[in-house]
Amino acid sequence: MMFGNRSTMGMAALFSLALLGACSEDPVTPPVVTNDPPAGLAAAATGQNTVRVTWTVPTTAATSFVLQRATGAAGAFANVATPAGTVGQFDDAGLTLNTQYRYRIAAVRAAGTSAFSTEVSVTTQGVGLIEVTTDITTNTTWSATNVYRIKGFRKVANGATLTIEAGTKIEGDFATVGSSLFVLRGGRINAIGTAADPIVFTSSQAAGSRQPGDWGGLVIIGNGVINRSGVVNIEGTGTSADNPLQAYSGGANNGDNSGRLSYVRVEYAGFGPAQDAELNSFTIAAVGNSTVLDHLQALNGLDDHYEFFGGAVDAKYLVSYQAGDDHFDMSEGYQGRLQFLIGFQSKILIPRAGAGNVSGDPQGIENDGCAGSGCDLGMNSTPFTIPVVANFTLVGTGPGVVGASGGYGAVLRRGTGGHYINGILARWPSA
Repeated sequence: MMFGNRSTMGMAALFSLALLGACSEDPVTPPVVTNDPPAGLAAAATGQNTVRVTWTVPTTAATSFVLQRATGAAGAFANVATPAGTVGQFDDAGLTLNTQYRYRIAAVRAAGTSAFSTEVSVTTQGVGLIEVTTDITTNTTWSATNVYRIKGFRKVANGATLTIEAGTKIEGDFATVGSSLFVLRGGRINAIGTAADPIVFTSSQAAGSRQPGDWGGLVIIGNGVINRSGVVNIEGTGTSADNPLQAYSGGANNGDNSGRLSYVRVEYAGFGPAQDAELNSFTIAAVGNSTVLDHLQALNGLDDHYEFFGGAVDAKYLVSYQAGDDHFDMSEGYQGRLQFLIGFQSKILIPRAGAGNVSGDPQGIENDGCAGSGCDLGMNSTPFTIPVVANFTLVGTGPGVVGASGGYGAVLRRGTGGHYINGILARWPSA
């Protein structure tokens, strides 16, 4: 019995071992591993040049992601970033404002790279409008990511510098009282554009509705010498508390520095705050020759396009197109040098109603000596207006467009002289 019991127990043990052996040899089903793209892809504009892209980090671990971007509705996708597999966000920068972008994402795992997700679309923020309603009294920068609308007669004060980035658009407000930008004596403007991204001063009216005289213009006042004594004010100032008299007389430094203008266009300027006192597109009053002026354009203004009152600033590459009065006007002892000038006139444009009057004697160049109050020696007041004007082409309207008192290629009055070199005057109807 003892033997039989032991045998029975041994058989049971062997049976158990057999069962265990059989279980260890059963096939094991591996867990299912998916290689899906991340879910929850989203994109939101965070600025004019930035977008934040987010997605859900998948439960099936990824070693990294491949984020792609395309521009516009039909642009091709290209890799933009490869974030780590534990990251669910990417901040895309350096984009173009007011532009559509599309994004898609894939996960990278040991099994390979997944398919890309469904794409999402986003548009970066557009240009913002900033109204300039107060004077500039501290160093200030205007950026190309905004449009600046000058409300009233704004001044860059003594000791302040206004820096304007390439590509910036500045609008003169279309208002009954006018609007202008003045850089006062001791203030500076550094407006440095490029050929591809000029700085443009224009009317706040919509394109196609703009007219000469929609707004005032750009006025720079320096510490240079003029030939009039006493207090001499910029024409068109002193019409309101917002537009007080601005004097440019009394300076003694023809080496003064008012900053730099480069690749700047002023268009549809010339509003007259007072009767027969239209502002110019560019008014350069007693500005010294440490100031840099180059690659400037005046377009469709109501009064003179470039007016130099005394001072000795040099300027080059100046374009004047369809002026309401003179293309280039120098007076009151201007001693600077102008080079590479183009002036073209085919017609006289109709100005904005109430802005001022079209000139009866528009000229290519009109130079004066000393005229008005403070000419202590009359036309013999010194310094005389003695510019150097070189490499210029000025083309007039031909006959039948302007009156007999205007239409001269160049008018050089008493108290003036100068050096006029390598120039062409063509199609001026009077002489």
